[in-house]
Amino acid sequence: MKKYQIVGISIVGMGYWGPNFVRNLSRIPLTNIQYVCDINPKKLKSIAQSYPHIKTTMDYQKVLQDKQTDAIIIATPVQTHFLLAKQALESDKHVLIEKPMTTNKADAKELINMAREKKKILLVDHTFIYHPAVEKIKQLIQKKELGQLFYFDSVRTNLGLFQNDTNVLWDLATHDLSIMDYLLEENPLEIIAIGACHIRKDIENVVYVTVRYSKSLLGHIHVNWLTPVKIRTMLVSGYKKMIVYNDMEPIEKIKVYNRGITYKEYPENIHQSKYRYRVGDIHSPHIDDEEALYLLCDHFIQCILRNEKPRTDGTQGLRIVTMLEAAQESLKQNGKPIPIQL
Repeated sequence: MKKYQIVGISIVGMGYWGPNFVRNLSRIPLTNIQYVCDINPKKLKSIAQSYPHIKTTMDYQKVLQDKQTDAIIIATPVQTHFLLAKQALESDKHVLIEKPMTTNKADAKELINMAREKKKILLVDHTFIYHPAVEKIKQLIQKKELGQLFYFDSVRTNLGLFQNDTNVLWDLATHDLSIMDYLLEENPLEIIAIGACHIRKDIENVVYVTVRYSKSLLGHIHVNWLTPVKIRTMLVSGYKKMIVYNDMEPIEKIKVYNRGITYKEYPENIHQSKYRYRVGDIHSPHIDDEEALYLLCDHFIQCILRNEKPRTDGTQGLRIVTMLEAAQESLKQNGKPIPIQL
């Protein structure tokens, strides 16, 4: 295993997300950005103006052949992920892939096997798993603060950004599926998805996804490109407490509600209600304000330096692709429940 003093990074793709990788990696110690690669010369010119010390190229092969590049970040359209990541692994580079990992399970499994054989780090950019707010919710669940979990419910909507090569399920629901999978730590049994195409007849712009787990635990996700306001909310409900996470809130992103309902089948007094409502305090825990993408990038570098398994490795990426494939099949069959084989 190569010993690193400085990790050389090259970034492929300067669309919406690529420049954010450049900005965050520029802040991380023991990291040196070698190349930025894109097929659009205007985007490369913009990067060169902001970061004159970084080399730019339109030739991906040049990046692959660069001996100072230890790792490659792939921030390109999902249809290109598999080939670019495969070539990077074949060139003995560590790889960070933007979400979703691939367009199908077979490609994801091949990349996992290649990374294992090459002894390279493979990390999937499920950014929100590194968000301090999500990490706080995870801690509360692990401490049994919520009690038995009842459901996960999320809404992720905005006006655009419409994609030409994928639907809103693969674009936005990927975030919520990865958060749900990380928080609940259970294998889903089946998935149901319904959606509609209002702008283009072949691309769904609104989708509702329901995931069924064992013991009556449910997950529900609403994603939409066609709403007048941007909404980023998530609710996790348990027997003891409930959590509301609103990512649009500038300060109190998480609120923990000490509220719930108890049911007594045989009340002592016939006139008593079988249902008891508990209304307690609302608590908003402190959340660190560090950017999630910075934490993800730093985690990637540390995994390379220490040869450690990433939090969102290829296996976790495969789980999400598996759920996305099943949801897409349910969409195709007008909401038919599709078993999930993880």
